[in-house]
Amino acid sequence: MNRRRAVPVAVVVAAPALIALAVLTALVLARSGTPFAVDTAVRDVALNHRAGLGPAAKALTSTGTGVVPYLLAGVAGWLASGRALGVVAAEAVLGAGQLVRIGLRVAVDRPRPPADGWLSAAHGASFPSGHATTSALAGGLLAWALLRRCPGGPGRAAAGCALLWAVGVALTRVVLGVHWASDLVGGWLLATGWLALTLPVLARFPERPALPVRPWWRRNPRIG
Repeated sequence: MNRRRAVPVAVVVAAPALIALAVLTALVLARSGTPFAVDTAVRDVALNHRAGLGPAAKALTSTGTGVVPYLLAGVAGWLASGRALGVVAAEAVLGAGQLVRIGLRVAVDRPRPPADGWLSAAHGASFPSGHATTSALAGGLLAWALLRRCPGGPGRAAAGCALLWAVGVALTRVVLGVHWASDLVGGWLLATGWLALTLPVLARFPERPALPVRPWWRRNPRIG
C-alpha cells in the first residue's frame, strides 16, 4: 500500500462514517431511546416473518461474539504480515474498537426492544449493537487482509464472504428481536470509521519475506 495515499483515504472514509454516527447518536439521545418509525417497522416485519429462522439465527449470531471474532482477527493479522506482531496488532484493533463501542453504549444507554419478542437472551444497553460492531470489525479486518494477500478474483470472493458473514450476524439481532435496526447501523458506522483509521497503521507492518523454494531434489541430500 502506498503510505502517502493511506492517510487521505482513511480520512475520506472515516470522517463521513463518524459524522453519521455522531448524528445518529444525537438523534437517539434526543428521543431518549424511543425507537424511530423505521425501527418499529423493521421489527414488525422481522417478527412476522421469522418463523423457522430462530435456530439458524441463533447459530449464526453465536459466531459474532466470544472467541470467533478474535480468531478471525488473528488470522487477518497473520495473513497481512506473516508475523506474530501483526497478529497482536490486529487483535489490538479489535479489542480497542470494543472498548470504544462499550463506552458509547454506556453513554447512550438505549433500552432494548420489548422482551416479549426476544428469541435469545440479551443484556446491557442496545446502541450500538455489540454483535454488529464486533462482526463488522472482525469481518472487515479479514476482508482487508485477504485483499492484501490475494488481490485477484479469489481474494475478492473470500473478502466478500467475510463481509457477508458480518452482515448476516448483524441481521440476526433484529430477527431474534433483541436490537433495533438503527442499533445495527450505529455498529456498522462505528466499525467503518474505526477500521478506516486503524487499517493504514496495520498496513505499515512489514510483511515477512517469502522463503526461497528449492527443487525437491535439492532438499534431499541423497540425490545429487
